[in-house]
Amino acid sequence: MQARNADPIAAIATAPGRGGVGIVRVSGKHIAAVIEALCGRPLKAREATYLPFRDAGGTAIDHGLALHFPAPHSYTGEDVLELQAHGGPVVLQLLLARCLEAGAEIGLRLAQPGEFTQRAFLNDKIDLAQAEAIADLIDASTEAAARSAARSLSGEFSQEIHALRDGLVHLRMLVEATLDFPEEEIDFLRKADAHGQLSKLQQNLQIVMQRTRQGALLREGIKVVIAGQPNAGKSSLLNALAGAELAIVTPIAGTTRDKVAQTIQIEGVPIHVIDTAGLRSSEDAIEAIGIERAWAEIETADAVLFLHDLTRAALPDYQAADTAIAAELLQKLPPRVPVIDVWNKLDSMPQAQPGVLALSAKTGAGLHALRHKLLEVAGWQASPEGVFIARARHVQALQRVDAHVALAVAHLAAQAQFLDLLAEELRLAQNALNEITGAFSADDLLGVIFSSFCIGK
Repeated sequence: MQARNADPIAAIATAPGRGGVGIVRVSGKHIAAVIEALCGRPLKAREATYLPFRDAGGTAIDHGLALHFPAPHSYTGEDVLELQAHGGPVVLQLLLARCLEAGAEIGLRLAQPGEFTQRAFLNDKIDLAQAEAIADLIDASTEAAARSAARSLSGEFSQEIHALRDGLVHLRMLVEATLDFPEEEIDFLRKADAHGQLSKLQQNLQIVMQRTRQGALLREGIKVVIAGQPNAGKSSLLNALAGAELAIVTPIAGTTRDKVAQTIQIEGVPIHVIDTAGLRSSEDAIEAIGIERAWAEIETADAVLFLHDLTRAALPDYQAADTAIAAELLQKLPPRVPVIDVWNKLDSMPQAQPGVLALSAKTGAGLHALRHKLLEVAGWQASPEGVFIARARHVQALQRVDAHVALAVAHLAAQAQFLDLLAEELRLAQNALNEITGAFSADDLLGVIFSSFCIGK
């Protein structure tokens, strides 16, 4: 692994396809030979130079800008060469091939996905949370997510984690010192206000956890499945939420045979909405498969919109079928997954019962209330400017920190006899925090994170 990290690497750094500009990036030691071969002369540090990029025979492949960033003042912390050429795929492939040819003697090879950013992490240019924020900024599907990723990339999230870690380190120092002088232990901890420090750390941790949950929601969104009997208006509701005719809508029961999915934004939060086949008993083999797939989607949902038809609400058969579906939802869904009852076709039956969530997918009446309800169910709080992008692993790590700190509070309250356990809980809490920024990370975790990046980044 370390030997591979020492290899110089090269890749096309721009997205596949045609574009006005394309970039080929080279990073590593001893790349002067590559610079000389492509550019014909050395380059001034951090100064863009317009010149021809030449092949082995001296013929120009293209003309463009070349930049040399000497280590450690570069993205990766290594010597970096960037060639900015015209963005045709053939031109960029020719430039990349020429770089690899010129760098053969120094072991120049193609970069793996995320390897440039991984080197930035390994060379202490960024921490792991910032590295993940780079990928999240690239993948951001909403403006709020992009702004939050930019805040994480600038180090705001890492600073919060470092502040918590520093508090834990200080407490560990107090406890470890106390263990070395057992005859002073209770008075020593009281004088240092260890209890007050731990309570303050707990309060700060709760604030960070809340902002992190919001950041994870911005990145991941929630999966919402629309379920209900045939002809309740599920496809019409999807179309209304998406603002486009995505699903086929007809008066014929069973029109929807397979799922139709669309991601919408509500206040910057991605909501992955899935329309499914109407739930009923069916002897039609194709429709039965669609219904089976509908239940499979329901079972993996973060929330279920149980859509009812106001125009049929008083019919005994319809009521019985809705009751059966509700019972099956209760049986198949875990308690944490909310089921939101929504009554459709308000345009035909304007006298809906008070207190119910009623709407018209046809006219759009009531959609605002539904969007608000979805945000409420997701746990979103309208404070995107204070949120940094986060991932599920960050939330899980902070939950472990919270559990260890809670045990530490209990051990501190028990005083002298549990100081060893207090020290251990503080150590475990610090380790969990270190996983977020990469101060302590397993190699397999790094492999998973950086393999999800695009090549050239």
